[in-house]
Amino acid sequence: MDSANIVVVSGLLIGLVYGSVGLLSGFCLLSSLRGFWAEGDGRLVRSYALAIGVAVAMTQLLAAGGFVDIGKSIYLQSSFSAPVMFFGGLLFGYGMVLSNGCGSRALVLLGRGNLRSFVVVVVLAIFAQMTLKGLIAPSRIAMVGASQTTTTANSVPALLAGAGLSATAARMLAASIISAALIIFAFAHQAFRRSPGQIAAGLVIGLLVAAGWFASGYLGADDFNPVPVTSLTFIAPIADALQYVMLSTGSTLNFGIVTVFGVFAGSLATALLTGRFQLEGFQSPRHMLRSGGGAALMGAGGVMAFGCSIGQGLTGFSTLALASLIAFAGILVGTAAGLRGALRVRPLAAA
Repeated sequence: MDSANIVVVSGLLIGLVYGSVGLLSGFCLLSSLRGFWAEGDGRLVRSYALAIGVAVAMTQLLAAGGFVDIGKSIYLQSSFSAPVMFFGGLLFGYGMVLSNGCGSRALVLLGRGNLRSFVVVVVLAIFAQMTLKGLIAPSRIAMVGASQTTTTANSVPALLAGAGLSATAARMLAASIISAALIIFAFAHQAFRRSPGQIAAGLVIGLLVAAGWFASGYLGADDFNPVPVTSLTFIAPIADALQYVMLSTGSTLNFGIVTVFGVFAGSLATALLTGRFQLEGFQSPRHMLRSGGGAALMGAGGVMAFGCSIGQGLTGFSTLALASLIAFAGILVGTAAGLRGALRVRPLAAA
């Protein structure tokens, strides 16, 4: 196979594993924060922290070893709009609460037979395309143009290098401190240490992020047929996957599209094999409206933020890009607003 096909096959395999692990473990940022803030259960948030820590450590090791040039990714740009990134994160986080899960979680639940997630995936894809190339795109472009800044220090390692450290030393110092803090936070929780399934989920998903970088940045390296350097992310890929399903003639598969298909297939296969497959629908028209509205916010906000709770919360974070940290902060604030305080999303009354 040529490099492009290797990347496509790798994306499919990564998606299959993610879909299976996501279904078995319940890996999800919203569930993590809801359990941590509202229910006093810190296991899922520790699993998420472990995944970030592993992703940071492995990604930075790949970059330091010259296997992957993460500087070619969308996250490490010299120019970006911090206000738009944060605002997009806010929209995504609040939309995630309205829809009761992010785009990747919707794909996993769809594989389990949750028909509510079908609406979420389709609406998310439509609004993502509208924000990328459609009716919302001019407004997004105008906001970015009015607020973007240019900086030479676009990542935490770059900031340390500006203080006099070598590029490699800055990268290793930043990665060591951040990944160690996250991993220590995870394992400091006794209940998490007694949850082998959650530990395995955090480790596997963190490694999947690194695997995505390796597949696209190393296995896909070809000067004559280059592919984008990327890893797990779900907003633009879900939009591209829907477009591919409708207009596949003349289109080509890429890492993101096959990852989306792989997540759905991995979840479906696991649900069928474990007896977890069960058709589910909406409680009421209001429930459908809330889920669709949340999906619209996630699609538009995810494009503005250059990613989702996985695309920025794990993949972008693994690059230690300042823009990714800003977007992820927006996602956390938006999620907090949806879970707590005056703007919290209240439970729907039983149908």
